[in-house]
Amino acid sequence: MNTTVCLRSLLLAPVLILAAAFSASAAPEDYAFKIVQSELHPGEGVTIAVSLTDLRTNTPVSDAVIFTTRLDMAPEGMEGMTTPVEAVASDVPGQYQFKVDLAMAGSWRFQIAAKVQGEAETVRGELILGVTK
Repeated sequence: MNTTVCLRSLLLAPVLILAAAFSASAAPEDYAFKIVQSELHPGEGVTIAVSLTDLRTNTPVSDAVIFTTRLDMAPEGMEGMTTPVEAVASDVPGQYQFKVDLAMAGSWRFQIAAKVQGEAETVRGELILGVTK
C-alpha cells in the first residue's frame, strides 16, 4: 500500500510543478496597447482611444489602472512639445479614452503605463499617432 502512495506522489509531483509554472503571472510583454482610430486631425479636445489586449487570450483588458501618460512630438524631433492628457470614460471594454490638444499635424508619441489586476509588473506602451490636416 505504501508503495502505491509513493508511486502516485512521484507521478503527481511533475504534473503539479508544470501546472504551477503555466499558471504563473503573465509578463508585461503579454499585453499590448493599440490606437483605435485610424485618422486623427489637429484640434483642441481631440479624443484618442487606446485598447489594451491580453495577447495570450486575445481578449480586451478592461480593469487596468492607467497611471502614466505622456504625449509629445518626439518622432518629429520636438520631444519638448507636449500636451496635457486627460482620461475620459469609455463604454467599450478594454478601451481607454483620453482628451488631448493636438496643436499641429505630424507624428506624436503617446507613452502610457498601466497596472493590470493580478500582475506584479507595470505594462507600458509607446504608440505613434499620425495626425493629418
